[in-house]
Amino acid sequence: MIAVFKREWGAYFHGMTGYLFIAFVLLFAGIYTMMYNLSGAYANFEYVLDAISFLYLIAVPVLTMRAVAEEKRQKTDQLLYSLPIRLSGVVLGKYLAMLAVLALPTAILSLYPLLLSRFGHVYLPTAYASLFAFFLLGATLLSIGLFLSSVTESQVISAVVCLAVMLLLYFMPALAGVLPATPGASLIALMVGAALVSGVVYRLTHNSLFAMGLLVVLAGGLFAWYDVDTAAFSGLFAQMLGGLSVFDRFEPFINGVLDGTSVVYFLSWIGVFLFLSVQALEKRRWSE
Repeated sequence: MIAVFKREWGAYFHGMTGYLFIAFVLLFAGIYTMMYNLSGAYANFEYVLDAISFLYLIAVPVLTMRAVAEEKRQKTDQLLYSLPIRLSGVVLGKYLAMLAVLALPTAILSLYPLLLSRFGHVYLPTAYASLFAFFLLGATLLSIGLFLSSVTESQVISAVVCLAVMLLLYFMPALAGVLPATPGASLIALMVGAALVSGVVYRLTHNSLFAMGLLVVLAGGLFAWYDVDTAAFSGLFAQMLGGLSVFDRFEPFINGVLDGTSVVYFLSWIGVFLFLSVQALEKRRWSE
């Protein structure tokens, strides 16, 4: 795992990717600090972090697109399979290298509240809790990007799909507010979700029988539930979208609440997508 970490870390800084990522985050952090804290005279550094969270929409696809996809394209992933470590170690090595790149601008941003506190009162607990949540949000999105890179063989496709997913996650709360709240609409949306889950399972296993069986079970369960309690489907899909919103989990920290459930939520997403990344590599390993 350490060897993979060093290799990935070197790859980010032998090229321009790592430097561009850090410069991108710090540039916009500086602009918004100037706008909110210096020009606007707000003492809340957490407002800056909330404003620049949109950077992840672009930064995450750029940072993750080559992680596995490029290995597959160049066939160098075969070298990873021959290493005397488990594929979980390979995935963790790559992921920890991404976290290290993310940690660099986060560490620099941690100096901002201290500098601002010299010019006025800054409530440091909220500022640093928000910075911690900002890092967790980035770590969660990086795990998603790593998984998407592991199921494609093209950097371009990986980046485009990752960007689409990031946009969906970012605008998910707004989508939840405009979706029809009727039981029928929720049922149709959940059926589409069940089909997408089955498609991901097929992509990971290449077992059409298992994927189809899963779809039948999920669809049958939804229809049975709908038949028994139709009223429960009223606004259900919109509520689920709101509950799954990654960016919404960042908001309590901005409002000064150290939300333990959100921390668990972020860590759970990270664990799920790292596990899926390992499974994607395992599938490719045994299919060749």
